[in-house]
Amino acid sequence: MNTVSTPRLVLASASPRRLDLLRQIGVVPDAVDPADIDESPVPRELPPQHALRLAGEKAAVVAARHPGSFVLAADTVVACGRRILPKADGETQARACLGLLSGRRHRVFGGVVLLSPTGDGEPPRRSDRVVRTDVTFKVLGPDEVESYVASGEWHGKAGGYAIQGRAAAHVRWIGGSYSNVVGLPLFEVAALLRGAGFPLP
Repeated sequence: MNTVSTPRLVLASASPRRLDLLRQIGVVPDAVDPADIDESPVPRELPPQHALRLAGEKAAVVAARHPGSFVLAADTVVACGRRILPKADGETQARACLGLLSGRRHRVFGGVVLLSPTGDGEPPRRSDRVVRTDVTFKVLGPDEVESYVASGEWHGKAGGYAIQGRAAAHVRWIGGSYSNVVGLPLFEVAALLRGAGFPLP
């Protein structure tokens, strides 16, 4: 009896948030393999270009290690105007990010790249999306900033906050994909997987 094997899916990210988001739509990767690339912006690179470039580089690095697999990669960029905010790695940086976001509308760009196996030794086929979500923070008082910094929740997060955590209390308005701000725009990811022929539940 012939059986059809399910193609492998590799998530090119160490983010537990992205893994949880995929599970939310019934997708469980066969492997999680972070790319560990240099994420520094290049000169004059705009936020959406930055998000898509990094997602593409992550996907390419991981696809080379998993031939014949679907590889999904993503990057999340928080931007104030044309300025790309860092993934905060210290309290001073976190305070600076919160100061920029306080009382302002900012944009979150999610770059998503899916590399699909083609067979016959051909390079993988690429499909991608850039998703924009607008977010407005309330004006943050000094005590609110210090309380959030003390929580440590900001560590490693783009723009120095996690909307799925305590920062939700400071978000006055959101326009667009909520899951994109968390780390993975699920509607677009599902569309990419479906379009590439990957079986969804």
